[in-house]
Amino acid sequence: MTGQARKEIKQRKPLRRLEDEAFVNIQRTADALMQGVATSLKGKDLSPPQYNVLRILRGAGDGGLACQEIAERMISRDPDITRLLDRLEERDLVTRSRDRADRRVITIRITEWGLRVLGELDEPIQKLHVGQLGHLGPERLRSLIDLLDSARRAHA
Repeated sequence: MTGQARKEIKQRKPLRRLEDEAFVNIQRTADALMQGVATSLKGKDLSPPQYNVLRILRGAGDGGLACQEIAERMISRDPDITRLLDRLEERDLVTRSRDRADRRVITIRITEWGLRVLGELDEPIQKLHVGQLGHLGPERLRSLIDLLDSARRAHA
């Protein structure tokens, strides 16, 4: 490991493979970026996974989504999506209702209050992302997106 990540984790011995160094860099970068998001969400008492659920539900529109569909769309997998939804429902950010045709299906929808909270976060989060990544410029951002897409596609 020769870059900044090696200094950050105080790694004295080099990692065996370039892939290992890339992996550590991806993890360190994701953690640094998510710390900024978590700090921005703290004022609304939301965790990054809760914020992700609200964004997913806003995108789903009035029809809402089943719990399993939300879980599949999450950026980071959350093994306890039910408890995460419980917390959002307790705060009146989402509602749950049973499907009339199939009582086993529970549909989750974002509430007006949830939309308002999310709307108040849109601009600060967008500014945060520009501050975090805007210095790379459009060409390098597109390259980064392509590289990360390619890395994930290999494991899809």
